[in-house]
Amino acid sequence: MKRFTELKILSIIIGVFILCYFLPIEWLKSSGRIESAMWEALYLVRWYAQEHVILCLIPAFFIAGAVAVFISQAAVMKYLGPQANKATAYGVASVSGTLLAVCSCTILPLFAGIYRMGAGLGPACAFLYSGPAVNILAIVLTGAVLGPHMGLARAIGAVVFAVVIGLVMQFIFRKDDQERIDAAAMPESEVSRPLWQNALYFGSMVGILVFANWGSSGESSGLWATIYASKWYLTSFFSIMLAVILVRWFGVSKMKMLLIAVAVLATALLWPDYPLVPFVIGVIGLSLLTTLDRSETDELRDWSANSWDFAKKIMPLLFFGVLIAGALLGRPDNEGLIPSSWVAGLVGGNSIQANLFASVVGAFMYFATLTEVPILQGLIGAGMGNGPALALLLAGPALSLPNMLVINSVMGIKKTATFVTLVVIMATISGMIYGHFFP
Repeated sequence: MKRFTELKILSIIIGVFILCYFLPIEWLKSSGRIESAMWEALYLVRWYAQEHVILCLIPAFFIAGAVAVFISQAAVMKYLGPQANKATAYGVASVSGTLLAVCSCTILPLFAGIYRMGAGLGPACAFLYSGPAVNILAIVLTGAVLGPHMGLARAIGAVVFAVVIGLVMQFIFRKDDQERIDAAAMPESEVSRPLWQNALYFGSMVGILVFANWGSSGESSGLWATIYASKWYLTSFFSIMLAVILVRWFGVSKMKMLLIAVAVLATALLWPDYPLVPFVIGVIGLSLLTTLDRSETDELRDWSANSWDFAKKIMPLLFFGVLIAGALLGRPDNEGLIPSSWVAGLVGGNSIQANLFASVVGAFMYFATLTEVPILQGLIGAGMGNGPALALLLAGPALSLPNMLVINSVMGIKKTATFVTLVVIMATISGMIYGHFFP
């Protein structure tokens, strides 16, 4: 182990030295790349803060905290543990993305929650991949914009990836995972409320997360367009549902909840074009209710404490990762240090190099939900092959540099490196197969 650590340190030193030795300072200075990269990093961080923190991450943190408090370890072990029925565990984990329209960063608190509660490494990794990858709206949009074959290939590939990656991760690290489960073993907690009540409680929070982040499909009519037009009404419905549940089953004061509801309604009426304002008021109200709870069971304060624990561990890594990703790759239609012409020139045709490069770039680049489709449309127009396009679709939404930093903090570097490598390899192979039949 010590020798491995020393070799790792030596490898990092050598890598940094080579980078410094061949650093193209003159080219970077003359092209203005460094200044552009700095601005792109800041623009991406601002965009991420505006579009994803309040609507995506905060609800995800609350759900993850609730998993830690209100779902017993025995229940997680029964359905997602190493000894659970494989068909049930991987079946549930691999199709979870059809319910969660989330990106590679929003899935992290949920993954960390079930992993901490004792879920097996395999099902947890299947859930980690499928959450952002098996997004039904993104798959439909892919088929509509890039063709039905591409949409179908993405759907099949994402589900198969989730299962295969989970099984391989469970096999490789089966000994470590069993030791983790044994070390975390604890007596089953007493069930304070029936399963159907917990199901409605979690369902209300998932409904808020899904519909608050429902993206436009670009269509003016149809089911997806109707849902998008009604997204804030649906979000309000699930918010009211959560409020009623907290009052009826969790002992929250009716008067306190009514005051928060009045504040949310007032801001919604005052600023109807800014739905983020009442959403923030609701988040602040829920945070105060759970933090200052004075009930006998302390359930709500435990919920708040666990949610905050996830937030303070994950948020700094995410923002650091977004900064680096913005500096290197920029935003759509805006370049960072790496010119987009290099990317487009390296992903033409269907060679193993083109597919591998597309997989690696997709794995490190940050894609918000649905943004990968217009980005790919532009790359295909610039000469990208169909095979590399699918490879990027399968690797990109499920991974990103910020995502990797957080996964490393949860699972460790060996498991993270293996997970990322599996995604890249499988995306590369899938791209080559697809590119062969649909050149």
